[in-house]
Amino acid sequence: MKRARPEDWYRVEKRSHDVTYICEPHIEEFYRCNMWHIRGRERDMLVDSGMGVVSLRDWVPLVTERDLTAVASHTHFDHIGCHHEFPDRCVHEAEAHILADPTNAATLADPYVTDEIFTRLPPLPYSSETYRLKRAPATRLLADGDMIDLGDRAFEVIHTPGHSPGGIALWEAATGILFSGDIVYDGPLIEDTYHADAEDYHRSMVRLYDLPVEIVHGGHFPSYGRARHRQIIKDWLDARERG
Repeated sequence: MKRARPEDWYRVEKRSHDVTYICEPHIEEFYRCNMWHIRGRERDMLVDSGMGVVSLRDWVPLVTERDLTAVASHTHFDHIGCHHEFPDRCVHEAEAHILADPTNAATLADPYVTDEIFTRLPPLPYSSETYRLKRAPATRLLADGDMIDLGDRAFEVIHTPGHSPGGIALWEAATGILFSGDIVYDGPLIEDTYHADAEDYHRSMVRLYDLPVEIVHGGHFPSYGRARHRQIIKDWLDARERG
């Protein structure tokens, strides 16, 4: 398999409300994390940081322009790979130990990280056999109801366990923007990780159903609006009720 050049590893797309989408296009879509950069008046925020196989700070200048808070929606390998590059790091308290010691087992890098998840391999010296995440101990622990303040905009932390114990979504009531992480997105949802919990997942979906979203930026797959948000959750809940 061919290797990508580091300058081609990331794709960056501007969205509305000073939100920028960042992804790693040479990873298969199912495994490809959506990273979200949000501009505020006093500081910026980055939701998730990809696999960490190519430096975000070196190749995405946007993330170095201003003070930035790096938030982990949860601590699976595809979401926290570059968190160590940022001095201000937030994670829910239930997964702080994983961010501080991100073993391949705890982050699901085992068994998912193989050459098969790529359409082009990362540049040398990357090797799937030696892939490891770097420690990135949190500088702030998050809990349900906390606020992340960027100066002129604020995001409420919604604890959404189910996919993992410390999963969170970030809700900006003023714009109706929800960064949902991996609890809900427009694609196959993962409910069978080693630390998933079916009852927690159900409670999180019920909680998010009535949120008056305008747009949902998930951890994977394309963004979507309110009608699709409610449909995804309704279909999920109906399927669980049918058993």
